[in-house]
Amino acid sequence: MVVPYKHEPFTDFTVEENRNDIEAALKQVEAEFGKDYDLIINGERIATEDKIVSLNPSNKEQVIGNVSKANIELAEKAMQVANETFNTWKKVSPEARADILFKAAAIVRRRKHEFSAYLVHEAGKPWNEADADTAEGIDFLEYYARQMIELSKGYPVESRPIEHNKLSYIPLGVGVVIPPWNFAFAIMAGMTSAAVVAGNTVLLKPAETTSVVAYKFMEVLEEAGLPKGVVNYIPGYGSEIGDYIVDHPRTRFISFTGSKAVGVRIYERAAKVHPGQKWLKRVVAEMGGKDAIIVDNDCDLELAAQSIVKSAFGFAGQKCSACSRAIIHEDVYDEVLARAVELTKELQVGSPVDFNNFVGPVTDQKAFDKITGYIEIGKEEGKLMAGGTADNSKGFFVNPTIFADVDENARIMHEEVFGPFVAFCKAKDFDHALEIANNTEYGLTGAVLSRNRAHLERAREEFHVGNLYFNRGCTGAIVGYHPFGGFNMSGTDSKAGGPDYLLHFTQAKLVTEQY
Repeated sequence: MVVPYKHEPFTDFTVEENRNDIEAALKQVEAEFGKDYDLIINGERIATEDKIVSLNPSNKEQVIGNVSKANIELAEKAMQVANETFNTWKKVSPEARADILFKAAAIVRRRKHEFSAYLVHEAGKPWNEADADTAEGIDFLEYYARQMIELSKGYPVESRPIEHNKLSYIPLGVGVVIPPWNFAFAIMAGMTSAAVVAGNTVLLKPAETTSVVAYKFMEVLEEAGLPKGVVNYIPGYGSEIGDYIVDHPRTRFISFTGSKAVGVRIYERAAKVHPGQKWLKRVVAEMGGKDAIIVDNDCDLELAAQSIVKSAFGFAGQKCSACSRAIIHEDVYDEVLARAVELTKELQVGSPVDFNNFVGPVTDQKAFDKITGYIEIGKEEGKLMAGGTADNSKGFFVNPTIFADVDENARIMHEEVFGPFVAFCKAKDFDHALEIANNTEYGLTGAVLSRNRAHLERAREEFHVGNLYFNRGCTGAIVGYHPFGGFNMSGTDSKAGGPDYLLHFTQAKLVTEQY
């Protein structure tokens, strides 16, 4: 029997020893700035002249690394390698595949502060956010390894006296894994390890802005004993190789986390059957949200304000689960808004290297431009209560922004901003609050703060999101505890870190033997 896994503990940075450890790791990583990182195809390092330059979003003068960029020719080479390697990797026992993940988790656990330091520098994550990202990556490795051992036993089906029936799950083939930059280690490691432990081979195309973190994970997989060719690291721009690897007739599945626009494009392209293709491609996509916290008139108002602020501005709001709509009962609207504004103005903004800074940078110039554009829209659609300013002279910093008195049909109540930005909307009653919350094309996370049990039970049934939280914020899912994934335009309803996630990377096969 597999021992249940309790999630990797978060580091307490109020302990001086822990602070010293991560400060040393930050210096260690800083000493590595500017190094070159090659593609890895069939275990071979391949350098290209054309590079992706990974910058520190807190200080765009600092180059984290120069990452070789794949072209179509190299993507095709990786595909051929993955296709060939699948023939041997699928025959490796699930227990042996799981052991590699267990060992990888142990390696990352030993190098935890180093990975967190890369996330601080390359992804712009404050210490606590970076530590949680690394811990989640460890959790994914441990959890999916245990899940695969259970899944390998098959699912019980009935047999008759004249026959024996067995249902088992077999791998799919070559998968394209396209992870996001916002959880540059956790989601990248989770998506990759789920596919691999299920017996598939992978083309890993990491997010352009966080390709160095992904390279470091490749080093871990190699050290853990993963055979060459099982995961092939091919950083590059989606506009150059993305369509090619999604369209490829040997691609069996695409695992994607990112924007709605890119996810829809992948879904459309994957639906087309190309010459030589023997299957309908499977797409597992998580595509963002427009997440709401509902505050009822009977609740802990301090908890409500704290939950909104932490959910909206943690990691500068760059989470698909972040609170971007605060829907407040009119009876308590003014009090909750005033307290949220007060808390927001206390937040320190700056380089995440400094532990005291709660809000770090946004990821790049493109994100900075998008968010500041929405601030201008917000000035037309609501009342600016906090923030509304930004500075990209050194890094990409946007001050946490609150707009109040926003109409439920305003653009900033419907369009995903993906930054430190939240709109406050007044609800006449709980029915109205639920109506506003569901008035979106997304359905990822949501929260309800209320002491009214009837209202909570109504929300349980009617608030249409994949992850619904009562009397807490709407971010912070833990692997194995809060399987994560949403409805509608938030994706394909898959639940990362949940008991059925590996099924997406397998196919069920029934064998009947008649006596």
